[in-house]
Amino acid sequence: MSFGSREWILTGCSGLDDLKTRTVSTPPLGSFDVLVKMKALSLNHRDVILALGLYPLPLKQDVVAGSDGAGEVIDVGESVTEFKPGDRVATAFYQDHESGPLTVTAAQSAIGSLKDGAFRDYAVIPEHGLIHVPETYTWRQAASLPCVAVTAWNALFGDRKTVAGDTVLIQGTGGVSLFALEFAKAVGATVIAVTSSDEKARLLKSLGANEVVNYTDIPEWGSKVKELSKNSEGVDIALDIAGGKTLLQSLGSVKLGGVVTLIGIHDGHNPAEWPSILQVMVNGCSVRAIAAGSRAHFKELVKCINTHAIVPVLDRQVFVFDDLKAAYAYLLTKKHVGKIVIDVE
Repeated sequence: MSFGSREWILTGCSGLDDLKTRTVSTPPLGSFDVLVKMKALSLNHRDVILALGLYPLPLKQDVVAGSDGAGEVIDVGESVTEFKPGDRVATAFYQDHESGPLTVTAAQSAIGSLKDGAFRDYAVIPEHGLIHVPETYTWRQAASLPCVAVTAWNALFGDRKTVAGDTVLIQGTGGVSLFALEFAKAVGATVIAVTSSDEKARLLKSLGANEVVNYTDIPEWGSKVKELSKNSEGVDIALDIAGGKTLLQSLGSVKLGGVVTLIGIHDGHNPAEWPSILQVMVNGCSVRAIAAGSRAHFKELVKCINTHAIVPVLDRQVFVFDDLKAAYAYLLTKKHVGKIVIDVE
């Protein structure tokens, strides 16, 4: 069974104009392959910096773009046991990372850079590169999970396990931060958030944030976060999304022995703005860098979603497949709240 599939590819990395469409035929299924009709996609900051040439890791020529996608299983190879036609699935960001610490081999299986990504009509994906999604989720909601939800889960539970009574710091209202807020509250943690506006503060409060600090009003917000924490000792886990000089504030917010989990480089492209190792030592904490997580993390978070009825926050503006480039441009405006999603059909 073969289908003509539209796909968005990156022909270069000098800007959004390097995003091009083409139509190809899906390849024959191997014994352990699954044919998926993609139903919805979602966009990540990573996807944009790949197109802009800011991604620090290798990129294969004419790679199919996209880190996130969800769809319906159409057909399976003869040896596939985990999926059947009609199943609802999402892509795993690392195709070859089943569980445990990230290895070089697993890191080289990231989709949208070294392996073809999700931004296409139909995709042939190995069985171990897919995950069942919550049955209650819409396609758009399911498409929001592969990168940001898995990253948030890894940040909170992948190493030091967040437990009731812990205090967690999140930054902003992007996908990772909002999933981290909901996961942390599900296990009974206290959440302090930093954001830039009263409107976003109200959203964070509605999702359960215990305290919200406006970093526009308080640029040196790290000390304010520490002041708001239990006994003013600092937070147990700080999720740093932006990098650069923002990391200095995260270091100032965390308690002795706490963990700063470095997730992104949204604003950290200038090496001169990054804190030194000495500043990490002065704050007496650990800094842990992560990128998404494993299939095991993905399966764990789906169980949490099913148990606690967690609903992702999606941006109000929805794009269609042919307007994917406009979705990239919209993400660059930083006006979105939650995940930007794209309907495939």
